[in-house]
Amino acid sequence: MINLPSNKTTLTDEPRSHPVLYSFRRCPYAMRARMMIYFSGVQVEHRDILLKSKPQEMLEVSPKATVPVLVLENGDVLEESRDIMVWAAQQNDPMHLYPEQEDMRTMISDLLDETDGPFKSALDRYKYHVRFLENSREHYREEGEIFFVKLEKLLANNQFLLSESPCMADIGIFPFVRQFANSDRSWFDNAPYPRLQNWLEYWLEHNAFKHIMKKLPQWSQETDPVYYPELEVRPNI
Repeated sequence: MINLPSNKTTLTDEPRSHPVLYSFRRCPYAMRARMMIYFSGVQVEHRDILLKSKPQEMLEVSPKATVPVLVLENGDVLEESRDIMVWAAQQNDPMHLYPEQEDMRTMISDLLDETDGPFKSALDRYKYHVRFLENSREHYREEGEIFFVKLEKLLANNQFLLSESPCMADIGIFPFVRQFANSDRSWFDNAPYPRLQNWLEYWLEHNAFKHIMKKLPQWSQETDPVYYPELEVRPNI
């Protein structure tokens, strides 16, 4: 089960009018946080940054210097994408992406654990193989395929990973499958995972994904605030 951390950082700033999200457009952790915020409809100030040029304002609130980071109106800071996803669902969850049933939450958590653990490890070694030459690139791809086989079997039972409706597991996993697939798109498109391919394509073509991937100017103190999602957006699955 995913819970918000009890030891989250708290700042003493004055209350903010909106939560502030520090994000990097292509980071899969940041993508899944933005997706859940999009579906919640809760508006945040979106500060798009470059990882090679992290703003001091972000480093002051989150010294670990990774994205996403969400600074709440009261100054509390959430530094993990999964905590941000849960926070978004707790504010508003019209699509029931984080069901109240404990067994579903446990299954979501278990899948995200596997994504963030062994699959992410295989993904990094596959994508950046030049840094991990102790094994072949194909070896790391095969390690990642262990998770693909599991996802393919889940999708044989339902349209989405855990039911006929999407949930936080789908939102939290597809950005990493996308990154793995893009490491060798020709291989992925011809791999024996037709359900996984269709599932990924569904998310890549979804209006929510297109919305969260819009290019924004790099944030600085001089740029005008960017609020996300726009008020006219009406999230739906």
